[in-house]
Amino acid sequence: MTTPRYGAVLLTMNDRPDDFPLALKSLLAQTAVELEVVVVGNGVEPEQVPHGIKTVTLPENVGIPEGRNVGAHALETSPDLLFFLDNDAVLTETDTLARLADELARDPLRAYIQPRIADPDTGVTVRRWVPRLRASDPTRPGTVTVMAEGVVVIRRDAFEEAGRWPGHFFLYHEGIDLSWRIWNLGYTGYYAPHLVIHHPASDPARHDRYYRLVARNRVWLALRLLPWPLIPPYLTIWVVLTVTRIHSPKALRTWFKGFREGFTGGWKQRSPLSWRTIARLTRAGRPPLI
Repeated sequence: MTTPRYGAVLLTMNDRPDDFPLALKSLLAQTAVELEVVVVGNGVEPEQVPHGIKTVTLPENVGIPEGRNVGAHALETSPDLLFFLDNDAVLTETDTLARLADELARDPLRAYIQPRIADPDTGVTVRRWVPRLRASDPTRPGTVTVMAEGVVVIRRDAFEEAGRWPGHFFLYHEGIDLSWRIWNLGYTGYYAPHLVIHHPASDPARHDRYYRLVARNRVWLALRLLPWPLIPPYLTIWVVLTVTRIHSPKALRTWFKGFREGFTGGWKQRSPLSWRTIARLTRAGRPPLI
């Protein structure tokens, strides 16, 4: 059997001095794979990086998806698989990457695979980490149409062909955008919950920026990738869901500010999904409306 060849990308802003070394240590401990690691300093010079690990220093914070693009571009070994890991996540077993590669290879149409993400203290997998609608049972495996982008393996050829992460999103929804573009190439994604990675279950909604960017990027996602007839129902559904879910008037005002901002431009090239892809996503259990 061929040894899986990985390129792994971690971002840092030197703001997690306890978590980052553990994440990197768990990555470097992986066995039965060939592994190249790149650490990208998003507006900082990376600290706490062992000798021999390549680093890239960006003069400013370009956001998570573009930082990951920079890291992937900096890889020198032309790996077959890319692994994107949040800098506060920890691989719990030394053979996790090898087993993920094995699962990915079971079906040639699989272009990305996500393990189950669980809080290290409680063992809980929060809803946003389960890449499907019916998230009540996070241990159920299967084909998925989106991804939790902070812990995911992607075939490098599909990643490049799909056009990489949407760097201009800065943060939030970039995993949906990339997943849909990968599906539009004829590939699929897979969720392998028997493989577990630890990640603290922090709440992204604690920041005002969260509400603005998730709303703006939701509009950008629709304008970039949905056929015109699906854009009004898609955005209407998300307005209704948001008004139902968010009870803070301040948070709602911030969300609608981001929603309006999304229509002012910035989504870049429009490349709508084919109706065949819409049908495939729907058959897979998640029509691109919700």
